[in-house]
Amino acid sequence: MKAKFLSTQINCGLITVMALFGIMLTATVKIQAQNVQAKNVVIVHGAFADGSSWRGVYDILSKKGYNITLVQNPCSSLKDDVNATNLALDKQDGPVVLVGHSWGGTVITQAGVHPKVVSLVYLSGFQPDKGENTIKWASSLPAAPENGLMAPDEKGYVYYSKEKFHDGFAADLDKKDTDFMYAAQGFIFGECFATPVTEAAWKTKPSFGVLPTDDKSINPEILRNMYTRSGSKITELKSSHVSYISHPDIISDVIITASKNISSKPN
Repeated sequence: MKAKFLSTQINCGLITVMALFGIMLTATVKIQAQNVQAKNVVIVHGAFADGSSWRGVYDILSKKGYNITLVQNPCSSLKDDVNATNLALDKQDGPVVLVGHSWGGTVITQAGVHPKVVSLVYLSGFQPDKGENTIKWASSLPAAPENGLMAPDEKGYVYYSKEKFHDGFAADLDKKDTDFMYAAQGFIFGECFATPVTEAAWKTKPSFGVLPTDDKSINPEILRNMYTRSGSKITELKSSHVSYISHPDIISDVIITASKNISSKPN
């Protein structure tokens, strides 16, 4: 009888210990989940300034242990740019913060549904919904007089005006730097802006929007309207269109914040 009572006590004790261990294990898993951080950052450039212009942000984030990939998207079509972005995403070894500047915002809106993408960062980035194109938003409010976006040439390609490049694109940079940027600018096929997206990744993933109040290439209120609709966490700063060049520290901080906020949005 005594032996049976002792056996019962031992069994109850084991059950209690196992239950406590299960609770502790569950709590540990939850804490680890809360501390999960995306260490991969994939950046999609916009029109007229390619991935090499991101050196300042690259240097800051690399020193903090982030793995940075700069997509050299061709700006030949939405499909081509999304494909180039997906190639970069496929090669990542874990969760990714996907960053898009200007036209690159449209690209990450489509490409951001990739399963490795856990959060989105828009820098002066277009943020269309399904069925919307970039033109819809670009033309939704008046453009600044400094805006130097030119009409498509005879082959359908769009460039930025030499006369307006500094004041319209990068007014907070030295003129000698913007002269070089103009000489190195790429083009974008005009049809890109007219192509609607078929996905809207910001609807299901956390998004962050950088809103430069001195942006002359995209009306800042257009950015505010898009970011407000999507529920993006907005960071305002006094900057030109190329905030990632003039304020790499602030932009890096936004990306770092996005890397730590990777829970899904509620439907």
